[in-house]
Amino acid sequence: MEPIKTVTVAGVGLIGGSFALALRRLGFGGRILGVSSPRTIAEATSLGVVDEGCTLAEAVPQSQLVYMAQPVERIVRQLETVRRLAQPSALVTDAGSTKSVIVTKASELFGDGPHFVGGHPMAGKEGRGVAIADADLFEGATYALVPTGDSVPSTPVIAQFREWLDRMGCRQREMRADHHDAVVAWTSHMPQLISTSLAAAIGRALEGIGEIELAGSGLRDMTRLAASSHDVWAGILRTNLVPIQTALTAVAAEIEDLRQALERGEEKGHFERGQRLRRRLAVR
Repeated sequence: MEPIKTVTVAGVGLIGGSFALALRRLGFGGRILGVSSPRTIAEATSLGVVDEGCTLAEAVPQSQLVYMAQPVERIVRQLETVRRLAQPSALVTDAGSTKSVIVTKASELFGDGPHFVGGHPMAGKEGRGVAIADADLFEGATYALVPTGDSVPSTPVIAQFREWLDRMGCRQREMRADHHDAVVAWTSHMPQLISTSLAAAIGRALEGIGEIELAGSGLRDMTRLAASSHDVWAGILRTNLVPIQTALTAVAAEIEDLRQALERGEEKGHFERGQRLRRRLAVR
Protein backbone atom coordinates (compact mmCIF):
# COMPACT_ATOMS: atom_id res chain seq x y z
CA MET A 1 0.00 0.00 0.00
CA GLU A 2 1.43 3.35 -1.07
CA PRO A 3 1.55 5.56 2.03
CA ILE A 4 -0.13 8.95 2.01
CA LYS A 5 2.58 11.55 1.53
CA THR A 6 0.66 14.83 1.40
CA VAL A 7 -2.47 15.95 3.23
CA THR A 8 -4.45 19.12 2.60
CA VAL A 9 -6.34 20.55 5.56
CA ALA A 10 -8.84 23.09 4.26
CA GLY A 11 -9.94 25.14 7.26
CA VAL A 12 -7.12 25.13 9.80
CA GLY A 13 -9.18 25.91 12.88
CA LEU A 14 -9.93 23.86 15.97
CA ILE A 15 -11.00 20.67 14.16
CA GLY A 16 -8.73 20.86 11.14
CA GLY A 17 -5.79 21.92 13.29
CA SER A 18 -6.45 19.13 15.79
CA PHE A 19 -6.56 16.57 12.97
CA ALA A 20 -3.20 17.83 11.67
CA LEU A 21 -1.64 17.73 15.15
CA ALA A 22 -3.01 14.22 15.73
CA LEU A 23 -1.36 13.06 12.50
CA ARG A 24 1.96 14.44 13.69
CA ARG A 25 1.54 12.77 17.09
CA LEU A 26 1.01 9.45 15.28
CA GLY A 27 4.27 9.89 13.40
CA PHE A 28 3.02 11.08 10.01
CA GLY A 29 6.16 12.22 8.22
CA GLY A 30 4.67 13.68 5.06
CA ARG A 31 3.63 17.24 4.29
CA ILE A 32 0.52 18.90 5.70
CA LEU A 33 -0.69 21.82 3.59
CA GLY A 34 -3.09 24.34 5.08
CA VAL A 35 -5.77 26.29 3.24
CA SER A 36 -7.10 29.17 5.36
CA SER A 37 -6.85 32.92 5.71
CA PRO A 38 -3.33 34.40 5.70
CA ARG A 39 -3.63 35.26 9.39
CA THR A 40 -4.66 31.71 10.30
CA ILE A 41 -1.90 30.18 8.17
CA ALA A 42 0.70 32.40 9.80
CA GLU A 43 -0.46 31.25 13.23
CA ALA A 44 -0.74 27.61 12.17
CA THR A 45 2.76 27.47 10.69
CA SER A 46 4.26 29.21 13.72
CA LEU A 47 2.63 26.57 15.96
CA GLY A 48 3.83 23.72 13.75
CA VAL A 49 0.29 22.65 12.85
CA VAL A 50 0.87 22.78 9.07
CA ASP A 51 4.04 22.89 7.01
CA GLU A 52 2.91 25.66 4.68
CA GLY A 53 -0.10 27.56 3.46
CA CYS A 54 -1.46 27.17 -0.06
CA THR A 55 -4.52 27.91 -2.13
CA LEU A 56 -6.89 25.07 -2.94
CA ALA A 57 -5.59 25.11 -6.50
CA GLU A 58 -2.04 24.63 -5.24
CA ALA A 59 -2.70 22.14 -2.45
CA VAL A 60 -5.37 19.71 -3.66
CA PRO A 61 -3.58 18.34 -6.77
CA GLN A 62 -0.58 17.42 -4.60
CA SER A 63 -2.58 15.57 -1.93
CA GLN A 64 -3.72 12.00 -1.48
CA LEU A 65 -6.06 13.12 1.34
CA VAL A 66 -8.11 16.32 1.42
CA TYR A 67 -9.65 17.07 4.83
CA MET A 68 -12.32 19.81 4.60
CA ALA A 69 -12.91 21.32 8.03
CA GLN A 70 -14.59 24.61 7.11
CA PRO A 71 -18.14 25.67 7.98
CA VAL A 72 -20.79 23.48 6.33
CA GLU A 73 -21.93 25.95 3.69
CA ARG A 74 -18.36 26.71 2.61
CA ILE A 75 -17.67 23.00 2.24
CA VAL A 76 -20.68 22.70 -0.06
CA ARG A 77 -19.53 25.68 -2.15
CA GLN A 78 -15.99 24.29 -2.55
CA LEU A 79 -16.80 20.66 -3.29
CA GLU A 80 -17.00 21.14 -7.06
CA THR A 81 -13.60 22.85 -7.14
CA VAL A 82 -12.03 20.18 -4.95
CA ARG A 83 -13.52 17.41 -7.12
CA ARG A 84 -12.03 18.98 -10.22
CA LEU A 85 -8.57 19.40 -8.66
CA ALA A 86 -8.24 16.12 -6.74
CA GLN A 87 -6.06 13.20 -7.82
CA PRO A 88 -8.05 10.25 -9.25
CA SER A 89 -7.09 7.98 -6.32
CA ALA A 90 -7.44 10.63 -3.60
CA LEU A 91 -9.87 10.65 -0.69
CA VAL A 92 -11.85 13.81 -0.04
CA THR A 93 -13.52 13.90 3.36
CA ASP A 94 -15.03 16.57 5.57
CA ALA A 95 -15.71 17.29 9.22
CA GLY A 96 -18.94 19.26 8.83
CA SER A 97 -21.46 19.22 11.66
CA THR A 98 -24.40 18.41 9.38
CA LYS A 99 -24.21 15.84 6.63
CA SER A 100 -27.26 15.79 4.35
CA VAL A 101 -26.46 18.91 2.32
CA ILE A 102 -22.80 17.93 1.98
CA VAL A 103 -23.36 14.29 1.06
CA THR A 104 -26.15 15.18 -1.37
CA LYS A 105 -23.84 17.59 -3.18
CA ALA A 106 -20.94 15.13 -3.10
CA SER A 107 -23.08 12.33 -4.53
CA GLU A 108 -23.76 14.55 -7.57
CA LEU A 109 -20.06 15.29 -8.10
CA PHE A 110 -18.07 12.22 -7.07
CA GLY A 111 -18.19 8.89 -8.87
CA ASP A 112 -15.29 7.40 -10.75
CA GLY A 113 -12.05 9.04 -9.73
CA PRO A 114 -11.53 10.59 -6.30
CA HIS A 115 -13.73 9.18 -3.55
CA PHE A 116 -15.75 11.22 -1.08
CA VAL A 117 -16.66 10.07 2.43
CA GLY A 118 -18.50 12.44 4.75
CA GLY A 119 -17.34 12.66 8.34
CA HIS A 120 -18.15 14.28 11.66
CA PRO A 121 -15.96 13.96 14.76
CA MET A 122 -18.12 14.44 17.86
CA ALA A 123 -15.49 16.55 19.57
CA GLY A 124 -14.88 20.23 20.18
CA LYS A 125 -14.46 23.12 22.59
CA GLU A 126 -16.39 26.32 23.24
CA GLY A 127 -13.64 28.38 21.65
CA ARG A 128 -12.52 28.45 18.05
CA GLY A 129 -9.32 28.82 16.10
CA VAL A 130 -6.06 26.99 15.59
CA ALA A 131 -4.56 28.36 18.81
CA ILE A 132 -6.64 25.88 20.84
CA ALA A 133 -6.15 22.91 18.48
CA ASP A 134 -5.31 19.76 20.43
CA ALA A 135 -3.65 16.56 19.20
CA ASP A 136 -5.78 14.56 21.67
CA LEU A 137 -9.11 16.20 20.80
CA PHE A 138 -10.50 13.11 19.05
CA GLU A 139 -9.46 10.65 21.76
CA GLY A 140 -12.54 8.66 22.79
CA ALA A 141 -14.82 10.61 20.41
CA THR A 142 -17.41 9.00 18.17
CA TYR A 143 -16.49 9.70 14.54
CA ALA A 144 -19.42 9.43 12.12
CA LEU A 145 -18.54 8.25 8.61
CA VAL A 146 -21.25 9.02 6.08
CA PRO A 147 -20.87 7.53 2.59
CA THR A 148 -22.49 8.78 -0.59
CA GLY A 149 -23.63 5.20 -1.29
CA ASP A 150 -24.65 2.25 0.83
CA SER A 151 -21.32 1.88 2.63
CA VAL A 152 -17.86 3.40 2.89
CA PRO A 153 -15.82 2.04 -0.04
CA SER A 154 -12.55 0.21 0.51
CA THR A 155 -9.53 1.79 -1.15
CA PRO A 156 -5.91 2.01 0.04
CA VAL A 157 -6.25 5.69 0.96
CA ILE A 158 -9.55 5.17 2.79
CA ALA A 159 -8.01 2.23 4.67
CA GLN A 160 -5.12 4.44 5.82
CA PHE A 161 -7.50 7.22 6.86
CA ARG A 162 -9.60 4.79 8.92
CA GLU A 163 -6.49 3.34 10.52
CA TRP A 164 -5.45 6.85 11.55
CA LEU A 165 -8.88 7.42 13.10
CA ASP A 166 -8.50 4.19 15.07
CA ARG A 167 -5.07 5.21 16.29
CA MET A 168 -6.41 8.66 17.29
CA GLY A 169 -8.80 6.83 19.62
CA CYS A 170 -11.96 7.47 17.60
CA ARG A 171 -14.99 5.19 17.72
CA GLN A 172 -16.00 4.95 14.07
CA ARG A 173 -19.70 4.69 13.16
CA GLU A 174 -21.03 4.38 9.62
CA MET A 175 -24.48 5.90 9.11
CA ARG A 176 -26.76 7.56 6.59
CA ALA A 177 -26.73 11.34 6.31
CA ASP A 178 -30.39 11.79 7.25
CA HIS A 179 -30.01 9.54 10.29
CA HIS A 180 -26.91 11.45 11.40
CA ASP A 181 -28.67 14.81 11.12
CA ALA A 182 -31.76 13.63 12.99
CA VAL A 183 -29.64 12.31 15.87
CA VAL A 184 -27.28 15.29 16.20
CA ALA A 185 -30.27 17.64 16.25
CA TRP A 186 -30.87 16.10 19.69
CA THR A 187 -27.38 15.21 20.93
CA SER A 188 -25.49 18.29 19.72
CA HIS A 189 -27.77 21.06 18.52
CA MET A 190 -30.32 20.89 21.36
CA PRO A 191 -27.68 21.27 24.12
CA GLN A 192 -26.40 24.40 22.37
CA LEU A 193 -29.82 25.94 21.80
CA ILE A 194 -31.15 25.10 25.26
CA SER A 195 -28.02 26.52 26.88
CA THR A 196 -28.35 29.66 24.78
CA SER A 197 -32.07 29.98 25.56
CA LEU A 198 -31.54 29.47 29.28
CA ALA A 199 -28.78 32.07 29.44
CA ALA A 200 -30.86 34.53 27.41
CA ALA A 201 -33.96 34.03 29.59
CA ILE A 202 -32.05 34.38 32.86
CA GLY A 203 -30.15 37.39 31.57
CA ARG A 204 -33.40 39.07 30.62
CA ALA A 205 -35.03 38.22 33.96
CA LEU A 206 -32.09 39.57 35.96
CA GLU A 207 -31.72 42.83 34.03
CA GLY A 208 -33.79 44.73 36.54
CA ILE A 209 -32.82 42.66 39.57
CA GLY A 210 -29.08 42.10 39.44
CA GLU A 211 -27.95 39.56 42.03
CA ILE A 212 -25.97 37.46 39.55
CA GLU A 213 -23.73 36.77 42.55
CA LEU A 214 -26.36 34.27 43.71
CA ALA A 215 -25.57 32.05 40.73
CA GLY A 216 -23.76 28.83 41.54
CA SER A 217 -21.89 26.15 39.62
CA GLY A 218 -25.13 24.68 38.27
CA LEU A 219 -25.85 27.80 36.24
CA ARG A 220 -22.24 27.97 35.04
CA ASP A 221 -22.43 24.33 33.91
CA MET A 222 -25.79 24.75 32.19
CA THR A 223 -24.77 27.90 30.30
CA ARG A 224 -21.26 26.82 29.29
CA LEU A 225 -22.30 26.33 25.67
CA ALA A 226 -23.95 29.75 25.58
CA ALA A 227 -20.43 31.17 25.15
CA SER A 228 -20.29 29.67 21.64
CA SER A 229 -20.22 32.09 18.72
CA HIS A 230 -23.24 32.45 16.45
CA ASP A 231 -20.78 32.61 13.54
CA VAL A 232 -19.91 28.96 14.21
CA TRP A 233 -23.52 27.85 14.54
CA ALA A 234 -25.39 29.83 11.88
CA GLY A 235 -24.64 27.48 9.00
CA ILE A 236 -25.29 24.39 11.12
CA LEU A 237 -28.73 25.65 12.07
CA ARG A 238 -29.62 26.61 8.48
CA THR A 239 -28.60 23.23 7.09
CA ASN A 240 -30.42 21.11 9.69
CA LEU A 241 -33.49 23.26 10.24
CA VAL A 242 -36.30 20.68 10.05
CA PRO A 243 -34.78 18.17 12.54
CA ILE A 244 -33.89 21.05 14.86
CA GLN A 245 -37.42 22.47 14.75
CA THR A 246 -38.83 19.01 15.48
CA ALA A 247 -36.54 18.63 18.48
CA LEU A 248 -37.23 22.15 19.78
CA THR A 249 -40.98 21.52 19.60
CA ALA A 250 -40.56 18.33 21.62
CA VAL A 251 -38.39 20.06 24.24
CA ALA A 252 -40.95 22.88 24.56
CA ALA A 253 -43.68 20.25 25.07
CA GLU A 254 -41.57 18.53 27.74
CA ILE A 255 -41.12 21.83 29.60
CA GLU A 256 -44.85 22.51 29.43
CA ASP A 257 -45.55 18.98 30.70
CA LEU A 258 -43.17 19.64 33.59
CA ARG A 259 -44.88 22.96 34.38
CA GLN A 260 -48.23 21.22 34.58
CA ALA A 261 -46.78 18.31 36.57
CA LEU A 262 -45.43 20.79 39.15
CA GLU A 263 -48.97 22.08 39.69
CA ARG A 264 -50.12 18.51 40.42
CA GLY A 265 -47.07 17.58 42.48
CA GLU A 266 -46.21 14.90 39.92
CA GLU A 267 -42.83 16.09 38.66
CA LYS A 268 -40.91 13.04 39.94
CA GLY A 269 -41.28 11.19 36.61
CA HIS A 270 -39.49 13.99 34.77
CA PHE A 271 -36.56 13.75 37.17
CA GLU A 272 -36.42 9.98 36.76
CA ARG A 273 -36.37 10.19 32.95
CA GLY A 274 -33.62 12.76 33.09
CA GLN A 275 -31.60 10.65 35.52
CA ARG A 276 -31.84 7.61 33.24
CA LEU A 277 -30.29 9.51 30.32
CA ARG A 278 -27.62 11.02 32.55
CA ARG A 279 -26.60 7.56 33.79
CA ARG A 280 -26.24 6.37 30.19
CA LEU A 281 -23.97 9.31 29.39
CA ALA A 282 -21.89 8.80 32.53
CA VAL A 283 -20.82 5.25 31.60
CA ARG A 284 -19.44 6.18 28.17
